[in-house]
Amino acid sequence: MQFADFWYIVALSEELQPNQVLSRTVLGEWFAIFRGEDGQPVALRDRCLHRNSRLSTGKICNGALQCPYHGWVYDGVGNVIAVPAEGDDFKPSPQRRAKCYATKEQDGYVYVRLADTPKVDFEPFSMPHYGQTGWETVRVINRFANNVTNCAENFIDIPHTAFVHPGVFRTSRQQKLEMTVERCNGSVLVEYRNENSNLGWYSRFLNLQGAEIKHSDRFYMPNITSVEYKIAHNRHLFITSQSIPENDNSTLVYTDVTYNYGIWNKLARPFVRWTAQHIIRQDVEILGIQGEAIAKYGTQFYNTPADTIHIFVESIMAAISRGEDPRLLPNQSVEVTFWV
Repeated sequence: MQFADFWYIVALSEELQPNQVLSRTVLGEWFAIFRGEDGQPVALRDRCLHRNSRLSTGKICNGALQCPYHGWVYDGVGNVIAVPAEGDDFKPSPQRRAKCYATKEQDGYVYVRLADTPKVDFEPFSMPHYGQTGWETVRVINRFANNVTNCAENFIDIPHTAFVHPGVFRTSRQQKLEMTVERCNGSVLVEYRNENSNLGWYSRFLNLQGAEIKHSDRFYMPNITSVEYKIAHNRHLFITSQSIPENDNSTLVYTDVTYNYGIWNKLARPFVRWTAQHIIRQDVEILGIQGEAIAKYGTQFYNTPADTIHIFVESIMAAISRGEDPRLLPNQSVEVTFWV
């Protein structure tokens, strides 16, 4: 198994208009993304075969992509279908074909996969309750100066919230919490206990009666985290992030905040968006600082029991880096007590 076997978001569906070309980077590879003649997403290597210009700076002509340098035209599978300098003498050639990548469109996202023949045929991750009646989704995009592993760990890490997001998300109270952390089938599942407050600005709205909160975090290889809060009978929230590895120190994160607050759904939307972006902006800053220190001093970490989640995530990522299947790692379950 390798990272190239998985599907990665390269655009929102609504971004990819019929005459638009988008430039994207995934795992160090450059892509020119556009819609072909049939309206389906196309991903070509962002390099013209002729003189190595960037195709993403070109334009769409009847569903085909024209290079801005000498006008070579590529169809939806990368074939060169016109060379202006050759005029009527132009003849198609199988040698004139740009690298083309598999694409899919799902849940309002456009995905690309780098591997031509993946070791395992995965499907793109299904975003929880996207587009379902009774649910609202707020979608935000942010770039982090850090790698996918550190971003994913941050998104499912509780202890940092009291210090990076004080008052907004949590406040340091030295409240005793418990969690069960399980590594199973290439995923990390976390179930929390003893939470009933400390939810920041909207505590009263989210949990007026002080009921026990059902809170779980999940990591799905190689780049997806999903945080779920279920509070009482009418407050249900998912925060799902897909971290896209542009390169070793740049990660573009697409985050869906999907919630069901009943009659408050529409009214809550601007508050949910503002709060989500405010919290993520704070994470962008702290992860940027961490990234700088890692670049200088490396990744020697000193873990506590509360970092069991991180250890499991890192073991999965390390297995893929070695070309192994993390689903073959032994299942592990650990009970942890920590304070926030």
